Amino acid sequence: MNENNELRIAVVGAGPAGVYSSDIFLRQLRKTGEELGLGTKARIDLFEKLPVPFGLVRYGVAPDHPSIKFIADALEKTLDNPDIHLYCDVEFGRDITLDDLLARYDAVLFATGAVADKPLLIPGADLQGVFGAARFVEWYDGYPTGAREWPLDAEQIAVIGGGNVAMDVARELMRNAEDLKARTDIPDNVYEGIKANKVKELHLFIRRGVAQAKFSVQELREMEKLPGVQLVINEDDFDLDDETVERASANKLTRQMVEELFAIREMAEDMEDDGGVDFEGNPANRKYYLHFNADPVEIIGADGKVAAIRVERTETGADGTMHRTGEFEDIPVQSVYHAIGYKPASVPDVAYDEARTVLANDGGRILAAASGEAESAEVLPRLYATGWAKRGPIGLIGSTKSDALLIVTNMLDDFSKEGAAGRIAPDRDPASIDQLLASRGVTPIDFAGWKRIDAFERSEGAKEGREHKKVVEPEELRRLAHGE
Repeated sequence: MNENNELRIAVVGAGPAGVYSSDIFLRQLRKTGEELGLGTKARIDLFEKLPVPFGLVRYGVAPDHPSIKFIADALEKTLDNPDIHLYCDVEFGRDITLDDLLARYDAVLFATGAVADKPLLIPGADLQGVFGAARFVEWYDGYPTGAREWPLDAEQIAVIGGGNVAMDVARELMRNAEDLKARTDIPDNVYEGIKANKVKELHLFIRRGVAQAKFSVQELREMEKLPGVQLVINEDDFDLDDETVERASANKLTRQMVEELFAIREMAEDMEDDGGVDFEGNPANRKYYLHFNADPVEIIGADGKVAAIRVERTETGADGTMHRTGEFEDIPVQSVYHAIGYKPASVPDVAYDEARTVLANDGGRILAAASGEAESAEVLPRLYATGWAKRGPIGLIGSTKSDALLIVTNMLDDFSKEGAAGRIAPDRDPASIDQLLASRGVTPIDFAGWKRIDAFERSEGAKEGREHKKVVEPEELRRLAHGE
């Protein structure tokens, strides 16, 4: 089999889902390709609209997560593979179309992730001072097209959400700038913004109870070690009945989370008993309030700006069912951040399921229309989705691996049923995509270009005794990548 007749796969999105899927495809093909009559050779081209790879790992997770470095290193090792070709700074729908890819690739896999917040549907959500988590995360992670300045002039802040993104947002808002700079790759504009942060009180609101939160133990442990921050809890939130405890104990991760929350309760009591101190026993200058069974129902404004948040007390049954009590409290705040979920991106020429907020798919096979519509049963050949594009914004980064294995298994099975050993695309010239992009004036950033960016970021970080210092401006990223 000559090299122009290898299986050719286009992956749209070079975040964890796209990179993991590329790696697993090559591994599974080597393992089962001969048995399926497909051979064992493939070329995978990864297309990424941003000038750099890694998506969520670089731009969607708080910079002080200790696991990020290890995940990024693993993804980079995967990209350093002669059978995987990186095309950053190439946007699907603008620089290349679905027809372009189907002409040159035997299958197209969408791993496009999520960039937008689900809307906050309560009165006052349009007031000045209300922010979606996605935009704030873009700011502190240095997203190439994100904001470069952020208004951190509120002394009292509310964060809405019961998951890890809410915890990330709250933690960064409570962060000491010097501590954050020493431990992370944040750029100068984020350091200056955090240093000027005026917040004195932060209130995190979780609609359901302690046993129904969706925090990881790692997130909780990071919250426990914030310099200058006193944690404050409501004792009543931790009064769990026997059935709730029994149900929580049945799931290992839930049990560990609840145990950690009870450790936080003890820590908060000690902090208060010692006169308002942080985790090291030093005087605290900020307070972090953790509210369970608290559902924000309205943001109250004054002169068009946030002035307070109205919260209804709830009760949560052992089965997770939430009941309203009709008891309300108004808490003064000047900013509200909502982290109630992301909405995965739609892509041109692919049906979108608004109800599930995913690309319309069945087990990762792209459908002609969204679920519930007349043509929804029709599977479009050669088109697939993985990660958040397939299942929605749930699960940790590692969850994408199980998705990838399922999708790859389906892809190989589909190829095995085609003629020509799955070689379906008519244009089999590996140089064809490069010629097409060049004809359109598009200059991709390849893996070598990424390595030049990475080397520069490391050299800039070293000047300040840091491992990395992130470059944020897209034009500078391009200049570095192209060696200009």
